Order: sequence, then structure tokens, then C-alpha cells
Amino acid sequence: MKNVGGADRFIRIVLGIALLSLFYFMPGYWKLTGLVSLPFLFTGLTQRCAINQLLGRNTCRIR
Repeated sequence: MKNVGGADRFIRIVLGIALLSLFYFMPGYWKLTGLVSLPFLFTGLTQRCAINQLLGRNTCRIR
């Protein structure tokens, strides 16, 4: 079931892309901080968030 709505989805995707850029701009082991972006991109693109589901939150308007 989808539980990530429009604005929430947009914010997750933009934040994911911004954090992913760290992978290309940071030197050495700091590149690994860019991997933090993967959960944001995954939840934004699939519109499913396990944490929202555990908390009972749903920002998606379509049921």
C-alpha cells in the first residue's frame, strides 16, 4: 500500500538526489555519506515507507 504522498515524495526525491551528489564531490571515505541518499530515493520512487507504516502515517491522498 502506498503511504507517501505528493509533497512528501518530492522532498524525499530532491533530498535523495542532493545527498547522492555528495558521493561525487566528497574525497576519500567521505563518499560513503552519499549512500545515505538511497533510502530517501527508494521511498520516494516506490511511494512506500516502512517507518510511516509503523507509525500509522499516510501522506498519500489516494487510498
